[in-house]
Amino acid sequence: MSVGELKTRREDDSFSHLQEPPGEVIYVPARRYGQWVFIAFMLVVLGTVGWAVVTNPRMSWDVVGQYLFHPAILDGLLLTCWLTLVTTFLGLVIGIALATMRMSSNLFISGMSGLYVWFFRGTPLLVQLIILYNLASLFPTLSISIPFGPTLFSANTNAVITPYVAAILGLCLHEAAYMAEIVRGGLLSFDKGQRHAADALGMTGWQKFMHVVLPQVMPSIIPPIGNQLIGMLKMTSLVSVIALSDLLYSVQLIYSRNYQTIPLLLVACFWYLVATTVLSGVQRLVERRFGKGIAVR
Repeated sequence: MSVGELKTRREDDSFSHLQEPPGEVIYVPARRYGQWVFIAFMLVVLGTVGWAVVTNPRMSWDVVGQYLFHPAILDGLLLTCWLTLVTTFLGLVIGIALATMRMSSNLFISGMSGLYVWFFRGTPLLVQLIILYNLASLFPTLSISIPFGPTLFSANTNAVITPYVAAILGLCLHEAAYMAEIVRGGLLSFDKGQRHAADALGMTGWQKFMHVVLPQVMPSIIPPIGNQLIGMLKMTSLVSVIALSDLLYSVQLIYSRNYQTIPLLLVACFWYLVATTVLSGVQRLVERRFGKGIAVR
């Protein structure tokens, strides 16, 4: 072996310890005994409560099964769903108009929108429904006329403001106040620089709204609108005070005759939960549709 080869070999041996792979890293997971104790405790509590509810003979589960698909209950459910969809849609349309007015530079227009939102958000929905239902006590006749001219339309208030009309008006006007703030919040989050860029491209107002503003605003306003839709489903139960045969009122009519209050209320809870679950699924699909390119959990 030459002197050069021996020197090279010694150099390799001197650095051999640097080339050895590091020792194996052992990962020891943390032992979260507290979490397992809490989970076990909650399972015991839930199991105890569930068993007490299921085996309680006073729950009258046979009565629940008897009225679960009763025609009157299903008719009330259909009316509840119809009121929810119609009033939410009308509330959204009115809310968009109110949000646009609120963001106007004209102080009178902005103030009128703010006054509307202030009133309908500041007074209970139940009070609004009762006032609309009893509007005839304030205005026995509804009429449209030309100032200092002939009357174009006149009708008895009770004939115009039926329980259906009072329910739709009360629900959608109340909902519009909340929708206006949701839409306004979404519009405020929009970057004004993109609006100026759209102006530079020569887009019309409608094109800017449909192709620039709406696609970016929708992902931020869909979750709160979905929450309002689900909330409206439950708020429709208030129309029972004006004798409109929604789901809750139909249940009340039945248990006022057979005195099975709890079983009938369980039937109402079941159908409210089913409708809420369906609406939540639809909301999730809409969020995924408008949230493309945005992380949606």
